[in-house]
Amino acid sequence: MVFGKIEYLNLLPFHVFMKRFTSSSQQKMSMQYYRGVPAQVNKKFTSRRVDAAFISSVSAKKYRHVGLGIIAKAEVQSVIVVPSANNEADCESASSNVLANILHIKGKVLIGDKALKYALSSCEYIDLAEEWHRKYNLPFVFALLCFHKDVKLYRSIEKQFLKQKIKIPQYILEKASQRTKIDKKEINNYLNYISYRLDSKAKLGLKKFYSLT
Repeated sequence: MVFGKIEYLNLLPFHVFMKRFTSSSQQKMSMQYYRGVPAQVNKKFTSRRVDAAFISSVSAKKYRHVGLGIIAKAEVQSVIVVPSANNEADCESASSNVLANILHIKGKVLIGDKALKYALSSCEYIDLAEEWHRKYNLPFVFALLCFHKDVKLYRSIEKQFLKQKIKIPQYILEKASQRTKIDKKEINNYLNYISYRLDSKAKLGLKKFYSLT
């Protein structure tokens, strides 16, 4: 079984959970990881070289998924546009480039850890999730946990992940901080902006996004 692993900070709690989940189950022996940015993982998943992953919402519509996603209730800081007269998409992204077009926001799209790092050092940016919320009063769903097979496994992952409050060990936070050059306190603050439960309001936000694409 191959799981697409996106090593952005927004999935850090999920990766901590999965490490524990696989070490306490028989999945440990069969779970392998393909590491890549969202656009790469999307392609691997749609070509069935990856069995499951958090797939960009714009690519996830026709695939089975559980009630887990990467969701911003309002501000997110890691999906931004740096204003400019010229549009420039982020090659790592899928949904965020589309979202910028829907919101008619011009400039350079930045996603992930590099976007967060920029947002923490500058006020000259537009937060796309915040703009979406301001316009539609809905959360924005950036990705969904999709799968090709083993529905019972992913239902179990959904149930167990959502019922736990994941505490990130200090050594993992330290490694993440060193990798991204973002302070551990800022990482913890940022994770407060991220929700993973695909609740009724998030589903409405997703439905609205699909109606506009």
